[in-house]
This record gives sequence, C-alpha cells and structure tokens, in this order.
Amino acid sequence: MLQPLLLSSLLQRAARHAGDVEIVSRRVEGDIHRYTYADCHARAMQLANALTACGIQPGDRIGTLAWNGYRHMELYYGVAGIGAVCHTINPRLFPDQIAYIINHAGDRTLCFDSSFLALVEQVAPMCPQVQNWIMLCDDTACPATFKVPLQSYETFIGGHPQQFTWPIFDEREAAVLCYTSGTTGDPKGVLYSHRSLSLMAYASAMPDAFNLSANDAIAPVVPMFHVNAWGLPFSAALTGAKLVMPGPKLDADSLFELFEQERVTFTAGVPTIWLGLADYMRRTGKRTEVPMRAVVGGAACSPQLATSLRNCGITAIHARGMTEMSPLGTVCSPSRTYADLPADDRARVEAKQGRAIAGIDLKVVGANGEELPWDGQSAGDLMARGHWVIDRYFGADKCALQDGWLPTGDVATIDVNGCMQITDRSKDIIKSGGEWISSIELEGIALMHPEITMAACIACEHPKWDERPLLIAVRRPDSTLTAPELLAFYGGRVAKWWIPDDVVFVSELPLTATGKLQKLALRQRFSQHFVELVHLSRTPAG
Repeated sequence: MLQPLLLSSLLQRAARHAGDVEIVSRRVEGDIHRYTYADCHARAMQLANALTACGIQPGDRIGTLAWNGYRHMELYYGVAGIGAVCHTINPRLFPDQIAYIINHAGDRTLCFDSSFLALVEQVAPMCPQVQNWIMLCDDTACPATFKVPLQSYETFIGGHPQQFTWPIFDEREAAVLCYTSGTTGDPKGVLYSHRSLSLMAYASAMPDAFNLSANDAIAPVVPMFHVNAWGLPFSAALTGAKLVMPGPKLDADSLFELFEQERVTFTAGVPTIWLGLADYMRRTGKRTEVPMRAVVGGAACSPQLATSLRNCGITAIHARGMTEMSPLGTVCSPSRTYADLPADDRARVEAKQGRAIAGIDLKVVGANGEELPWDGQSAGDLMARGHWVIDRYFGADKCALQDGWLPTGDVATIDVNGCMQITDRSKDIIKSGGEWISSIELEGIALMHPEITMAACIACEHPKWDERPLLIAVRRPDSTLTAPELLAFYGGRVAKWWIPDDVVFVSELPLTATGKLQKLALRQRFSQHFVELVHLSRTPAG
C-alpha cells in the first residue's frame, strides 16, 4: 500500500493513539497552558478550516513570528496540512532582514506572538503583500488601533468547525520554509517537503539517534523558528511523547523550574543555554530529580560542558546539523564500540559530532575533490547527501550540490567507525606559516579551564607568520585568571606552535540570531591585533 508521507498524518496519529498525552506551554502571558494531542488536532483542523475560508491555497506561504507554544504547534500542522507552507521567521534578526525574508518568501499571512507587537509595527509597512496580520492571542489582548488591519488568532479560528478532512497530495510538496541566519549576506530560504520532514522525524526517534518514545517528556528549548526546533514537534507527535514548550522564558531559573515541574526527560538547545543552566545548578546546588538527556547542537559541546551537565544529572548528547539538512545529520550516541575504552579516550569520542543517522551519508574530500580515508586523521571538506538534504535554495535556479553532494562548509575527519568530528569551519581555520591550526580545538581547550565560560579563537593577521591564533574569552564573574595563566594551560595539550599568541578577555561574545558565535564580528574587531601590537612595540615612548 502506497500512502504519502504527510505531516498531517503525524498529528492525526498522535490524536488517535496518544490523544490524552499533554502538550504543556508556558505562554507569553506568563501562565502555563495545558491541553492534549487530541485538543491540538481539533484546533489544527479548526485553523485549517479558517485558512481555507479566507482563500489560502496550496503553496501559499504563512509566516510566523512566535515562540515555542501550543498555537505555534497548531500553525505547524494546520498550515502544512492543507498544502500551504509554514514559514517560520527568526524574530532575533534585524527588522530590515525580517522584512526582506517576508517579502522574498511572498508571505500572504503573518501570525505573531504579542511580545513581537512592536517589531511587527516596524516591519509591517515594509511588507505590503501581507494581506492578514494575526496576533496569537484572544480579543482582550489585541490592541484597539494598529498600523495595519489586525485580528486575534482566537477570533480568526473561532466559529469554524473542529472537523476537517486532511487532503491527500504528493509527499514531495513543500511543508515548511526556513531561512539561514544571513551572517554572510542576505538570508537564503530552505524549503522542506512533507516527505523529508517525515523521514527525519522517523530517523531522529531511532535508538541510535535521539532514542525517543512515548515514555519521554520532550522540551525543545531550541526555538521553533530555528529549523523547526530541530524537528522535535514532529518527532514528539510521531512517538506520542509529552511535549513541553518553554515559551519566551529561556533563563536557567525558568527552565529548571519547568523541567522539574513537568518531569522532562529529553531536551535540546545550543551550548549557551546549557552553559547557563549548568552554572545555575552549580551555584544553587540543584540537580534534576528525573534523569534527563540534553542534545547540544549549533556549536561544539566541550568536554567541560558535558562534565558540568553530568554533575547535574544531565547526559549531554552531541549532535550536528545545519538548516540545509533540515537540520539533523549526526548524533554522538552511545556505541558498544567505545563502551570499553578508558575514560579519557571515551571522552575524546564523546566530544565528536558522531555518526550519520540513518538516511544521511557523509564523506570528506581533499583539495582536488578526492575522497579521503576514514582514519580519524585525514581532514577535508565535509560533504553530505540524504533524504532531507537540500537540493537548491528557495527561489534559486542553480543547484546547491556538487556531483550530488552538499558542501557543508565544515572541515572534518571521519574515523574507521564512521564517527565524524568537525575540526573547523572552512572560513574559520587558521593558516600559520603554511600550516593549519584548528580554531575549534583551541576553543575546546580553553573551555576545559574551570574559570572560562565562553571562548572563541580567530585568525589574526601577523607580520611574520601570515596568521596567528588569538583567543577571545569570557571569564567567570569572580575570576582573576590572567592571559599568561590561560596560555600556560595549553602546555602539553597541543603542539607549541598551535598555542595562541595572546588572549583578550571580554565581558561577552557576540552571538548570531540562533545563538552561535559570531566570529565575523570578532574578526572585524580584532583582525589587526598582532599588527597593532608590533606597531606599538616599535613606537618610541614619549
């Protein structure tokens, strides 16, 4: 029997087989909202009727500016279920970038949380093609006057029936649209099909990936506007797991309280979230009452972070992906191959990004495009292909692939067991005196120091060696650590010529809209650091 893989079938299944399982949301209003998968399905069908009634057609884009919550969940399924496209927009981008994205996507309707009302006021005049502006609230929270016609979500869906026959169509039709962060130019759109997202949901739930089941309580801290919260709203519905949505309150205190209250067993987010949580739990002496797994993605999970989380009762799971991979590519899941290794060797394996999950294939290639051996030593450009890897960007005529493979922009190694490790981004690797230095490895060592909370290593112009590494680090608030002390920490851990030439301590590091280190901003600020030092040393005092 051939049945198309459609997202509507995931929620339909959850309503039929896990109908009484809770979806818990901390709302923008501050309170906790509870309902079930059956309720979510009914309201998603109500939304589908409302969208159809106002003329939304298959292929039309519906934009969202919203946190993780039950109404956003309804939009995910209600929009895609009728054959339209749910376009999640990152509210942390600049207003002109958001307007560019809305216009490039051709959004006809835009739904937003009330906390983004001021942002929408700035953006709306720049987006004349948007016909409907819908605030995710009831009538009591809607402003009386606004720059554009505005209605509340509850009014929009109210009065429509909670029964809808989900249409059957080609599984290769578009379901969701996400845009890259745009740190190196205009953001680029990535369009995901029902087939690709359904297959990734199945693969991510497998034991050697996220190992999800109906026994889990899943809390996606990674936002739903960041590559579909890494697919967890789909994986949760697939498995019938309890879903816990944290809303806008992502501070460590609020997250810990929610995790404990809802007995969360699985969560996911970027390292900055877990650094804050681990530090909060260390300072307060708190531990989780329920064993919890936390996926760390978006940037490398340092051994120090993994250890800090473990001390709090949380198991860190290193994963790697990108917007162009929907996003999940690899997971560093437990393997009997490494189970009997000494603790230090096992820790080195756990620091890697892991093995490709089922449905994804990887390879590393050299300068001439030749495939390099899986020996854990040969570093080259990382290439990917698979069921949910991009073919081309939204609206682009040119294919993004090279001989059927996607260039990821990462430099990596793969060991004999297929375990992949990112050694650098191709644009971040440091070339000193003709030899390569991994900025990621130097950052990882800095983060092993107990007084360092964040670190970035960049290439700076050098009058003799072309480039030399500069470490930029954030100390713990009570730390008096000096640059020479931190540089001495590298002794015996890397080759002497790899050790950074200097350390600059800052109060915070710039982050992208998705919580990643913004190295471009650091390079713009510090690229002449060593040149300026040489100039100062040659300038006569006086």
